[in-house]
Amino acid sequence: MFLLVNIIGIFVFMGVAVLFSKDRKNINWQSVGIMLVVNLFLAWFLTSFSIGVDGVKAAADGFKWLVDVSYQGIAFALPDWVHVKQMNFVTSALLPILMIVPMFDILTYIGVLPWIIKWVGRGLAFITRQPKFESFFAVEMMFLGNTEALAVSSLQLRQMKSQRLVTVAMMSMSCVTASILGAYTLMMPGQYIIAAVPINIVNAIIVTSILNPVVVTPEEDTIAKIGGAGSADANTQTTETGSEEVAEAQAEEEVRAEREPFFSFLGDSILGAGKLVLIITANVIAFVALAALIDKVLTIFAPWLTLENILGVIMFPFAWLMGLNVHDAFQFAQYMGTKLVTNEFVVMGKVSPIIKDFQPHFKAMLTVFLTSFANFSTTGMIIGAFKGLVDRKKNDVISKNVGYMLLSGILVSLLSSGLVGLFTW
Repeated sequence: MFLLVNIIGIFVFMGVAVLFSKDRKNINWQSVGIMLVVNLFLAWFLTSFSIGVDGVKAAADGFKWLVDVSYQGIAFALPDWVHVKQMNFVTSALLPILMIVPMFDILTYIGVLPWIIKWVGRGLAFITRQPKFESFFAVEMMFLGNTEALAVSSLQLRQMKSQRLVTVAMMSMSCVTASILGAYTLMMPGQYIIAAVPINIVNAIIVTSILNPVVVTPEEDTIAKIGGAGSADANTQTTETGSEEVAEAQAEEEVRAEREPFFSFLGDSILGAGKLVLIITANVIAFVALAALIDKVLTIFAPWLTLENILGVIMFPFAWLMGLNVHDAFQFAQYMGTKLVTNEFVVMGKVSPIIKDFQPHFKAMLTVFLTSFANFSTTGMIIGAFKGLVDRKKNDVISKNVGYMLLSGILVSLLSSGLVGLFTW
């Protein structure tokens, strides 16, 4: 019975996307069907097939190894933070980012990561029959993160029409950053964290192609070469259609520009990683404290009235459609709601001590649901990023679609969790 409910839930989540679609007549159902089959295969292969399971476990172990190496640097500077019975959240989960982020930035600097992103994106576009850039961006943001991916794609974004920019903004809600996966794997089952990444990629394309179908002409279906974070200030020419000739000309101009010296680049990367650690730490402290304050105020009116209970009631129907019993569905809904109004780190920190006690179905789906940046604060980050990349008219169009951005992020997380849940019981 629970498996049947899980299957029905997947179609309900897609039905919600159809219900809120901006243009149902132009939904490419053939492409959606292909992508759904691809994701069913990925979910099965990565959670049930021995080679796939071994592969994601090896990847998760690789990230844990990187984290262990990073502790050597932390221990040199802060030995009394590392050589303890149990490290605090900042030391164990966040400080390793200071090594892992620069490592990925170095891979970008030498051209390895852009090469992988480009060809995987083109392969995905060929399989899914979706526009090249949308497929490229889906892969790009899973490695680089939402604001970083927007920055390095600024050349392309300035040439795209507003409708496609809305799609890109919605897709940006469903990403993670590869450099932060190590932190996730310390708190949640690593094999499901890694499995969630490619599944989220495809689901981001499925959901946005239903919510915001856009007809892309051959002239518009181009990919400008990957730039750099500084390219946002490079060429400010904007067009509503774009063309391959303009894209290639502007890309070549950026390629010819003098590249930043390596150690200057590395220094900026390390400083950026430090800011990221501070931002996450500040957000976690503030959100947990504010949630506790809200709970204190609510319990004045009724002892049972808490933020988690309110969010649990709101999200309960979606959690139940995951194939959970009523008790587990309400608990799952509380975690879902908390993640959406705060962030994934708040929930991961709360459940990490007890995650091993959860049933496999519950554990897998919760881990996958948490593996994204989909929450209210992310919408502000994305709009802020676009403000510096495109003109005011286009940015206003994106700002008017905040609701769609949040809906897209929620539906992608629900779909990914539901698909993984089909194969983990």
